[in-house]
Amino acid sequence: MQGSDFIKIAVIGAGASGIMSAIFSKTENTEVFLFDGNEKIGKKIYISGKGRCNITNSKEIYEFFDEINSNKNFLYSSLYSYTNEDILKFFNDNGLETKVERGGRVFPLSDKSNDVNKALEKALNSKGVNIILNTEIEDVKLVGEKFKLVCNKDYGLFDKVVFATGGKSYPFTGSRGKGHEILKRLGHTITDLKAGLVGIDVKEKVRKYSGVSLKFVDFKIYNTNHKLIHSEFGELLFTHTGFSGPIVLKSSKYFDNSKDSIVSIDLKPKINHHTLDQRLLREFDQNKNKCLKNVLSNVLIGAMVELVLEKSAVNGEISVNQLSKDDRKKLVETIKNLEFNFNSLRPLSEAIITIGGVSVKEVNSSTMESKLIKNLYIVGELLDVDANTGGYNLTIAFSTGHLAGVSCIEGE
Repeated sequence: MQGSDFIKIAVIGAGASGIMSAIFSKTENTEVFLFDGNEKIGKKIYISGKGRCNITNSKEIYEFFDEINSNKNFLYSSLYSYTNEDILKFFNDNGLETKVERGGRVFPLSDKSNDVNKALEKALNSKGVNIILNTEIEDVKLVGEKFKLVCNKDYGLFDKVVFATGGKSYPFTGSRGKGHEILKRLGHTITDLKAGLVGIDVKEKVRKYSGVSLKFVDFKIYNTNHKLIHSEFGELLFTHTGFSGPIVLKSSKYFDNSKDSIVSIDLKPKINHHTLDQRLLREFDQNKNKCLKNVLSNVLIGAMVELVLEKSAVNGEISVNQLSKDDRKKLVETIKNLEFNFNSLRPLSEAIITIGGVSVKEVNSSTMESKLIKNLYIVGELLDVDANTGGYNLTIAFSTGHLAGVSCIEGE
């Protein structure tokens, strides 16, 4: 061993935040053990960004705070001490080439999340971190001023512990809420855990449209008094039971399972009702004897022709010259306002992130150290912080993990 000031550190959870904590807490005076219940590190990283892994965003770091939904002030220290530029330099230095796509999203040049994990594994190995896989940590006990991990083997006592076990989304990756349970037993307050960045179900039957993707549409949420709650523009996807896709995931935080609400999709948001009506009139004038549903396919993608006719209760089999003015106005209104009744959010197990977690009032934002228990650190999705899609949540994980790592060794 290396003397009385040798520090033994346990990092629980080999996701983005835990890996960073392990890397940056390892020095010649520390022995770091990185524990995970899976057979490999970064299980959730493998599936993030549809298997491509949106590492971070290229925006200026001050712009990130506009994308953070809860407790943004808590993240100033971590995000400014380890910015998106620092994250990119770290990955580039460890052999990962990156590229920037629409919206500033940063991906590996290879489009393979596995390459992100390879870079992280390279850094762990070069630092000499002990990686302990297939090992579930069932509990953490205080023994004087040290910590004992309850698991399938006795690893002795640790001087410091970093909790990085994630939330409760995608439980098959290991994020099953175990960390929250242990921290609650140790005295921490856990705010309500809810699904974040998740799809929705509607009361109407939409199964036959499942897989249909709509780009450049407006997605609006209204309460039952038809007061606008939120609006997003972009891409959405029909599922068997409702909707998913970027603008739906981003809007999901505005839904409440205990309250009724209405979803409205504007299929032609770039033009107003009058302009759309004129467009239909031109199409109808040029195709007077053709079947209505065939002419509408000049204006809408095929699957939406059927849905618009169904929602407007207009007969698509008639010829255009038989269409009444009232029916034409129904078509315009339906294209501009496809309404569905919200049923529920998809379950937390399907959510990209978990909203809620350890109360940030009980964590020092400058170090990620618990205010309740000395030498215990809490990072990443365990905390009551969350952000929109676009690489922001992974940035929070990397940055809070880094801050805990360096804080473990400061002053030692």
